[in-house]
Amino acid sequence: MRHATIARKTAETDIQIDLALDGTGSYDNQTGVGFFDHMLDQLARHALLDLKIRATGDLHIDDHHTVEDVGIALGQALSQAMGDKRGMTRYGSCHLAMDDAQVRTALDLSGRPYLICNLNLQTQKIGTFDTELVREFFQAFSTHGGITLHIDTLHGFNSHHIVEAAFKSVARALRDALEIDPRKSDAIPSTKGSL
Repeated sequence: MRHATIARKTAETDIQIDLALDGTGSYDNQTGVGFFDHMLDQLARHALLDLKIRATGDLHIDDHHTVEDVGIALGQALSQAMGDKRGMTRYGSCHLAMDDAQVRTALDLSGRPYLICNLNLQTQKIGTFDTELVREFFQAFSTHGGITLHIDTLHGFNSHHIVEAAFKSVARALRDALEIDPRKSDAIPSTKGSL
């Protein structure tokens, strides 16, 4: 089983992540940021990752450090669990609809991090959650996971629906990219011979 455990501690956050790529979508995420936990649950469920996160952070300041540092640690866990990426499909994409929102994700587990994130959110908050932290999470996750990640809102007006559709769309694309290709299960998915 492709699996990783990451512990990351700074003066601002203390994070432990247990991640299994070949899971069933089970999750147990506790970051102290309710809406963010809900999004992490969606990521695990729809990517079929088994994911457990424990994070404590300086939430008395704001949610920024916790959200960003979880993104860093989750990206590191993903990178570690993928190993040399032998047999993986590598690419994934998903158009996902959720009520008024439709979000398109395309990604490449290339080892070359790059983020395009055009969510066009209409509000600065979802409950108490700062919507600008969605981009911060995906930036940290793509950078430390070595993911070329493009996320675009095609349409939508409800910020909650757009963000949730984004997490689910990324999850479904990630699920496809992480799948083992039965026709090339012993090969690195690159003409270069390594990723």
